[in-house]
Amino acid sequence: MSFSRVASANMFVLIRAVTYAAVFIGFVLVYLPTRFLSWSGIDTSATTGAPQVAGMIIVAIGTAIALWCVFTFVFIGKGTPAPFDPPRKLVIRGPYCFVRNPMYIGAGITLTGAALFYQSLSIFIYTGAFFLVTHLFVVLYEEPTLRRTFGDEYEAYFRRVSRWLPRPSKK
Repeated sequence: MSFSRVASANMFVLIRAVTYAAVFIGFVLVYLPTRFLSWSGIDTSATTGAPQVAGMIIVAIGTAIALWCVFTFVFIGKGTPAPFDPPRKLVIRGPYCFVRNPMYIGAGITLTGAALFYQSLSIFIYTGAFFLVTHLFVVLYEEPTLRRTFGDEYEAYFRRVSRWLPRPSKK
């Protein structure tokens, strides 16, 4: 395959991944938290103090992790984070060396930062619900699907890398 065809294919995957990520981020990390703020009566024009600065830093960290995951899916896995357009290769590099679900962790960190920024109990509760739903999705759908799709390669990865918390590597 020529360089231009490979570059064109990578660009198409990148565009799909960015589109899906924008829809996910827009709905789960922007629209729904904004609705929770509105329902709880919190004014989004918060003053800038220590909680807001800390919240912005935490949001930036979570966003960086999530974007690192998206680009790893595109350039290593040749696919997107969307379950209906998954990577063609098992992604075990980049942030996936440390935990099996860094993209969800990045999204959760972002939500935690938003909860801190707005000092919002409702967004904090939403963050907990996000992690619960995500955990169930991972256990009930993603892991069985990855086992069927990637077989022994995924099993070895599953045994070596933790689902949520980094741990010392097994040699």
